[in-house]
Amino acid sequence: MAERLLSVGIILFDGVEELDFVGPWEVLTMAGKVGQLPIAAHLVAATLTPITCAKGLRVLPQVSFADDLPLDIIVVPGGQGTRTGVHDAALVRFIADRGRSASWITSVCTGSALLGAAGLIGHRRATTHWAAMDFLAAHAPEATIVRDARVVEDGNLITAAGVSAGIDMALTLIGRLFGPAAARAVQKGMEYYPEPPFTTP
Repeated sequence: MAERLLSVGIILFDGVEELDFVGPWEVLTMAGKVGQLPIAAHLVAATLTPITCAKGLRVLPQVSFADDLPLDIIVVPGGQGTRTGVHDAALVRFIADRGRSASWITSVCTGSALLGAAGLIGHRRATTHWAAMDFLAAHAPEATIVRDARVVEDGNLITAAGVSAGIDMALTLIGRLFGPAAARAVQKGMEYYPEPPFTTP
């Protein structure tokens, strides 16, 4: 019997920062294809209409909120779109619903503020882009905000600092799911030479 694929939903919205989601997408899809790991990533948005990203890239989502795809893992990227996103009831509700049922909840940059708005951080430790600490605190007032860390883990919650730190977050996730050797193999395949914090303490 084939091993069940872990389903990852990378949540998109207008104004999302490109590398915030493309970095994790690269890690996760390389893990599935090169590493032969049982994981499948999906780009998820409110509808299947094109998303206009922060720097102008236009992307076609693969799955809509209405498709009700089961998600084992959610990845919530950041970007300027989070400033309005925290007030988008449908987006916040979707993140809240899927986050409560997911095994892992992750974010990149100001995606953590969306997690906060969705009630998924609570009293846990979290981080975001260095310039958005107050924005995170406003939407996750009970959280312990960690500064000067690229990746912060607290139980099944993994949050990352800004933009490129999403690559480290996704490698951390691969390490937690499949072990440090698997994460290192994906890192090598990507030729991502900085040492991300995916090793087990």
